[in-house]
Amino acid sequence: MKSSSESLGSPLNSDCVLVIMAKAPRPGTVKTRLIPRLPLQAVTAFYRCLLGDTLALAQSLAGVEIAIMCPDSDVEELIPLAGPGVSVVAQKGEGLAAGLTSVFAHFAEGQRRIIAFNSDSPHLARSVLEEAFETLAAHDTVVGPTHDGGYYLVGAKASYPTLFMGDGMGTSGALDGLLSCARDLELSVGVADSFYDIDVVDDLIRLAAELQRAPTRAPRTAVWLKQWGDAVTQLRIGTAGL
Repeated sequence: MKSSSESLGSPLNSDCVLVIMAKAPRPGTVKTRLIPRLPLQAVTAFYRCLLGDTLALAQSLAGVEIAIMCPDSDVEELIPLAGPGVSVVAQKGEGLAAGLTSVFAHFAEGQRRIIAFNSDSPHLARSVLEEAFETLAAHDTVVGPTHDGGYYLVGAKASYPTLFMGDGMGTSGALDGLLSCARDLELSVGVADSFYDIDVVDDLIRLAAELQRAPTRAPRTAVWLKQWGDAVTQLRIGTAGL
């Protein structure tokens, strides 16, 4: 398994690990559901901003080790984006379920609290992540539901190879599938605040409105939204007319 384990500034003795599920920002491979509505290069730049702001959010947590889990082919491209102190680890297998399984197989040891976090919710309040780690101290697992039936974070203190084998990964049934597998494994589940990630146009419109009011929540993404403000406005008008 390839990895970058530069340790400068990384709290390697921490019992808390936040692992960002990411891809290299290559045109046509990220935020694909936005591509029909926005230029390809704009969507790629948007994802790069989301990832940069997500890393900044992660690094604002005190005493937490930060890592990225990604497809094997993306490791070398993500290492310079991750920067010092953030390890970049290649997942075993293909797809999101394999990536999540790899997170806990790789990092779970000695009852460490590991949370896998998506790369497109950088506008999440830091306190939600802090509380998720606290919740995990008292439960076998923790999950942060999204409004569309998925989840933006999932945590555990051990590796459970069958936890992500439920139907619906990446769909509106993802959360139900995860909870079903957790019940089968007799795991206790703590629940973090519900939130939303950025998958479709409506999500982007909502994000634009929030960052217009509070750009410091995700500053790189806020700058992108200013640059593409006219295009986002047209998306909003088009959606309102449906």
